[in-house]
Amino acid sequence: MHVVATAGHVDHGKSTLVRALTGMEPDRWDEEHRRGLTIDLGFAWTELPSAGTLAFVDVPGHHRFVPNMLAGVGPVPAVLFVVAADEGWMPQSAEHLDAAHALGVWHGLLAITRSDLADPAPAAAEALAEINETTLGDVAAIPVSAPTGSGLDDLVTALDDLAGRLPQPDVDAPVRLWVDRSFTIRGSGTVVTGTLPAGRLRVGDELEIPSLGRTAGVRALQCLGRPVTEAGAVARVAVNLRGVPADALHRGDAVLTPQRFRTSDVLDARLDRTGDDPLPQHLMLHIGSAAVTARVRPLGSDTVRLTLSGALPLRVGDRGLLREPGRHRVLGGTTVLDVAPPALTRRGAAAERARILSTLDGEPDEHSELRRRGIVRKDELKRMGVPVTSRPVAAGWVVDEKLWAELRSRLPDVVARWRQANPLETGPPVDVVRQQLDLPERSLVHALVSPPLAIRAGRVVRDDTAQVDHLPAPVAKAVDELRARLAAEPLVAPDATQLAELGLGRRELAAADRAGVLVRIGDGVVLLPESIDEAVRTLRTLSGPFTVSDARQAWGTTRRVAIPLLQYLDRHEITERLPDDRRQLR
Repeated sequence: MHVVATAGHVDHGKSTLVRALTGMEPDRWDEEHRRGLTIDLGFAWTELPSAGTLAFVDVPGHHRFVPNMLAGVGPVPAVLFVVAADEGWMPQSAEHLDAAHALGVWHGLLAITRSDLADPAPAAAEALAEINETTLGDVAAIPVSAPTGSGLDDLVTALDDLAGRLPQPDVDAPVRLWVDRSFTIRGSGTVVTGTLPAGRLRVGDELEIPSLGRTAGVRALQCLGRPVTEAGAVARVAVNLRGVPADALHRGDAVLTPQRFRTSDVLDARLDRTGDDPLPQHLMLHIGSAAVTARVRPLGSDTVRLTLSGALPLRVGDRGLLREPGRHRVLGGTTVLDVAPPALTRRGAAAERARILSTLDGEPDEHSELRRRGIVRKDELKRMGVPVTSRPVAAGWVVDEKLWAELRSRLPDVVARWRQANPLETGPPVDVVRQQLDLPERSLVHALVSPPLAIRAGRVVRDDTAQVDHLPAPVAKAVDELRARLAAEPLVAPDATQLAELGLGRRELAAADRAGVLVRIGDGVVLLPESIDEAVRTLRTLSGPFTVSDARQAWGTTRRVAIPLLQYLDRHEITERLPDDRRQLR
């Protein structure tokens, strides 16, 4: 299917033309027929000779209904611009053309209606001169008369040619359907309609509704009034959503493929202006079918920061326009450059931001985003519309290669400086390293650490020397003396007095324990790590469950050592305490 918007004319010239082309009535409201004026969006469709189905979104022309017009033009790829031969170029024609240009509509066609009432050549020449200066460029002009049928065959041929030249949509892209109508059907629930510019919808799909903060299933689909099980872009679709309350959705809302879009109320954009008047502080941003108030902060000569009155699901490269409703004028088109911009809090931050934005073109680029953001989640980039090929370094995080190399080079210095300030510690805790390197998550520290560094007991330590070498010299000497004593009688732990004589207080013993050269099995009770393994081997020689006394005698030690040693083995699930207070090896 192909979709075009019919725009440019203020009265029923457009609607009459659409009716003649399709045999359908695009004006849906009695008031439109009574006033002879298109007020809201109308929809109709026809079959082309070779290009298939063509759907029309008939938009209102009067300046009072420009917001409705923009909701219809926003999501479509082409426009059928309509000018009456007996009226020529009109003020609303200029505003409609400004809108199409601002939105970056590249494909179009000019129809000169009511050609039976006046010579179409002057109106065509004037309109083509205006259109040629916009993104539509050089378009074909077809004189027609809906009442007489003159020129309709030529217009159908031109539309067929236009449809055949439209770019192929990406049917594998995530769905973002901007809602242009929402209504309820008794027994079915809420139905929303819109132009699907990319992606594919299926009955049973689960769609995200950001304005409601929830998802909803697709109960049924229609495409041009016919029930379907699947609809691919580009298409006019009606989506029956399961479990959505009546009046919960409105024009300007969107339904999305879950977790593929980032909802944002602050964005940086490039503004393509036609004039150089000072920008008003508040304007209307039109994007898709949405219209929200935007506070405008100029950054550079052609870039702005927009703070929106409501969050929208946006991606890098999205096109919109800024309009000043009070003066009925389009100020220019916007290209979204960043949907997650940094706060501008420091002196000079705005100027620096303008410099960075001047290097962006609105094309989503992974390397550019990583260079500016440094570290970001892969899924977050995808939500911004940035294709990602880099392999995550940890837990979904992707990192700029230059920054990652810099972090690796800084890590040893961070560890060394921390140990110098804390000589009784083997190394800084992982979270301290995370803060020192300004990393968002501890998993990134784990990914950074490589030999000769290692992570032990939640700390980053050097792994290329004996653990005792991590201790200050006086403590290392005292530990060596203690190890010599324990080597002779491994399970006869020194008491507090003996430890004090060696200069081993609580802090020193804790440091030796962290270094792995001693094991604190209880308050003031320390053993060699290898003594623990020897104690377990001794227990394996006992037959069946054993008591504390059995273990103590087998070990040749005192209850002061035996009881905390058994409790240590219980905690490490090496032994199991039975209901009768005996134990057994697991």
